Amino acid sequence: MEADGIVHRMVQANGITMHIAEKGETGAPVVVLLHGFAELWYSWRHQILNLAGRGCRAVAPDLRGYGDTSAPPSVASYSLFHIALLVGNGWGAMVAWQTSLARPDRVKAMVILSMPFMPRNPSVKPVAHFRSIYGDDYYVCKFQEPGKMEAEFDRIGTDNVLRSLYSHRDPKTPVMSEEDLPNMKEMTLPTWLTEDDFSYLVSKFEKSGFTGPLNYYRCLDLNWELGATWSGMKIQVPVKFIVGDQDLAYHYKGIQDYIHKGGFKGDVPKLEEVVVMEGVGHFINQEKPDEITDHIFEFISQFF
Repeated sequence: MEADGIVHRMVQANGITMHIAEKGETGAPVVVLLHGFAELWYSWRHQILNLAGRGCRAVAPDLRGYGDTSAPPSVASYSLFHIALLVGNGWGAMVAWQTSLARPDRVKAMVILSMPFMPRNPSVKPVAHFRSIYGDDYYVCKFQEPGKMEAEFDRIGTDNVLRSLYSHRDPKTPVMSEEDLPNMKEMTLPTWLTEDDFSYLVSKFEKSGFTGPLNYYRCLDLNWELGATWSGMKIQVPVKFIVGDQDLAYHYKGIQDYIHKGGFKGDVPKLEEVVVMEGVGHFINQEKPDEITDHIFEFISQFF
């Protein structure tokens, strides 16, 4: 991507070395793009070029544990409170939500993809909550034991794991029984992901592995404990929320009522718009890159 003028740098931050990709003039409005699970900075390749072409400075890091960024071995190192880098998708959205809670003075506005704000429930920890609703085979629960899922993914193969994740179009709650895991075999890539793009992702995950990405899920309960300070607080920055109607996150139990019937707006008073894109899945910024870039720019440009 260097041929497209994207500059890659390694920076020291919070005790780790972080890889960032960026494009745009110094002094231009900075837009930080935060990726989700099983992704990299590369997931924002379309937006980096397009936003830079519109006068922004687009910055996309590999999050802690991903790609060329350091991967600390301790699960506790993946607390959201170690990451203060605001456009976010998936886990990147959760980072953005927490950043806006902890430091609203540093966030002008956010565009959030896929994951709505989920207020802290003081009565139950997240993993226990998911287990009570979906059972032990729910993917979040399966990810909890250090080393177990990494061994399964090693046996299945990085290529097949990523093909399965990127090809998944069923928004039903994902369970991962012992019988299901061996069936994560080769699948046809979606049309929006070329073999060259996919090969780049595979090469990075073969190098860095999945422990870092999985540790975010293993840190859910620690995030809950550390988040007590902000329990009950509302998001006080302007937000635009975008989700695909085929995204798993749009089909969690009760989530559509929360988004559309006032709960979401109550927790995020400055929620300005909710966009539901028909026929679109979780990797929305790659599946519909031009539309997502337009949504991002049209919203954030009013805050320049």
